[in-house]
Amino acid sequence: MKKKTETYPWKFSSVGGTVRVKITCGEDIRNLYQLDRKMWTVLSCPTEGLEFDTKALQMIDIDKDGRIRVDEVIKTSQWLTRIIKDADILLNEADALKLEDFNVDDPDGARLQASARQILKNLGLEKDEIALEDTADNVKIFADTQFNGDGIITPSSASDETTAKLIETIASIASAVDRSGAAGITAEHIEAFYTACADFEAWQAAATKEVFPFGDKTADALAAVEAIQNKVADFFMRCKLIGFEAGLAGAVDVNVDKIAGIDGNLADAADLIAQQPLAKPNPQGLLDLKAVNPAWKAAVEAVTSLTGLGAKKPVTEADWEGLLAAFAPYITWLAAKKGAEVEGLGLDAVKAILKEDKKAALLELVEKDKAEEANALSIEEVDKVLRLNKYFFRFLNNYVVLADFYDKDRKAMFQAGTLFIDQRSTQLCVKVAGPAPEISSLSGMFILYCACTSEKLGKSFNIAAVLTDGDVDGLREGKNAVFYDRDGNDYTAKVVAIVDNPVSIRQAFWSPYKKVARMISDKIDKSAAEKNEKSMAGLTSATETATSTKLEGDGKEAATAITSSFDIAKFAGIFAAIGMAIGFIGEFLVKLVEGAASLKFWQLLLVIVGIMLLISGPSMFIAWRKLRKRDLGPILNANGWAINAKSLVNVRFGKTLTSLAKFPKLTAVDREARSKRVRHWIIFILALLFIAAGFVIGTGIVKIW
Repeated sequence: MKKKTETYPWKFSSVGGTVRVKITCGEDIRNLYQLDRKMWTVLSCPTEGLEFDTKALQMIDIDKDGRIRVDEVIKTSQWLTRIIKDADILLNEADALKLEDFNVDDPDGARLQASARQILKNLGLEKDEIALEDTADNVKIFADTQFNGDGIITPSSASDETTAKLIETIASIASAVDRSGAAGITAEHIEAFYTACADFEAWQAAATKEVFPFGDKTADALAAVEAIQNKVADFFMRCKLIGFEAGLAGAVDVNVDKIAGIDGNLADAADLIAQQPLAKPNPQGLLDLKAVNPAWKAAVEAVTSLTGLGAKKPVTEADWEGLLAAFAPYITWLAAKKGAEVEGLGLDAVKAILKEDKKAALLELVEKDKAEEANALSIEEVDKVLRLNKYFFRFLNNYVVLADFYDKDRKAMFQAGTLFIDQRSTQLCVKVAGPAPEISSLSGMFILYCACTSEKLGKSFNIAAVLTDGDVDGLREGKNAVFYDRDGNDYTAKVVAIVDNPVSIRQAFWSPYKKVARMISDKIDKSAAEKNEKSMAGLTSATETATSTKLEGDGKEAATAITSSFDIAKFAGIFAAIGMAIGFIGEFLVKLVEGAASLKFWQLLLVIVGIMLLISGPSMFIAWRKLRKRDLGPILNANGWAINAKSLVNVRFGKTLTSLAKFPKLTAVDREARSKRVRHWIIFILALLFIAAGFVIGTGIVKIW
């Protein structure tokens, strides 16, 4: 059985510690469908949170699910290399295409070339190339077009002034934005408008004389009656209570005490007075509308003037109920109201529109507009060609190869910006949904998860910032920093989580000593705190004893109390312990000198170096192994990427991602610092001489001993 071979001769190179395919020409892009998926660096990436042209990413994301997969990249490459005559043009990353660069031998290429010419014509431009800036604004492209394929007609779509005004009228009620940017109407708007007009006319036709008992004043009369309806009902109920029990007359009448209790100007207490009965209740149940509560006088007079009720005689409850019943047809008619959206046009205008009946003509204009849909979409598709012509090759370098990440002159599309913290800056900052230490720890990198916020921009997000150089002693959760995005906007950054891994072999060498130093320091601080607490407790106790003794006795007793707090036995024990410690230290030094006496100076240095390597060796070995295996993949995986190959960040490359602060030598700029430096050297040399003298003297003592 013969082994299957690739039909396309791919070229390969080592990128980021992994063999990857090279994309060096248009034919490579055209034949991406033949590249084994196992050789792709990325299998999927998100369309959000990347430093890349958003529209270009959305164009590649064919199924619009927010993720770009290999199949979508292949389809885009095939479409693009088919439309463009020479695929090598894609490597130029230009924002313009010559009209002759469209492949007219392909139907889609010819169609898009014609659309490109149409765009230039619409914009009034005479040139042989089209640029992204020409296709960026649909409003300009379609500004003077009668039909543009979106199914929306505007007044400019009409061939006569009457139709144009009708479109304006319909758009004033409900509208949609046309591709040209103007307000227009769709077929749905037209159907709804004519239905509303017909309903409104039919509703108005149902308004007979019985519906309007008071003619044109019916609406005002109903409003006036409703304003006092509850108060009138309250009055008649009070009258019924008096008829039921005469003794209730005082309880249901005007509350004299409340009125008498009003201080100041009674005109200012109209609301309080209005709470009193509409009129004086009586057992006959007669409402004299000429003698009512002053606070309700104006409202009652409005009812009388509009309906005539109570103008000549007092009103009974039956009179009032009869008035309410007279409004029933009107209320029923109002409830059946239809076509309210066109009511503002007026009944005469609605009748005129229905009589003229241009509905069919308007729908025909909509169909003419829809007929241009293919051409309009082609015009928009030209923007897709131009945008991918500029950005697709760069996208491939971030997806198929990941070459931009390892290019010192470029940044990968996942690199969000630069974090400044602890006298360094790091350019390897990736936007993430949130801290994911359990995944990112697999990368072997030292990662700071930071929450970034900008009150000025009203934006917030999280980043994973990778440190690849420098010390990490001062880094901790809660530490503040500053993050700058790729556009130069600054954000307040706060460390919310840390993934601890070696940063350098130098850091690993000193790590054991720093850990021991921290442990000793913590022990000393803890011990000192405990002793200080005990000392303060003893001093407080002695002071309280002395004070109470002084209050109870004379000065001698107080002195005795204070003296008794000093226990000579305790201090004797302390001095004995110190003496024993000094003895042990002296014995250790003597043994050290005894061993060193038989060694030469260089041999002693080798011993010291050996001891240090013995201590730091394991830490350095672990760091060396981890630094060789630092992989960007797990960090990107934590952010939704599907990474298909290792993306190593070795020590040398890591130093290019993290920049440390470099200060000038102070002796070069500061005379005082220069003199201090000289003094430091003198002290250092004297210390060496002192140590050497001690070594010689110690050796002599051992020999004598």
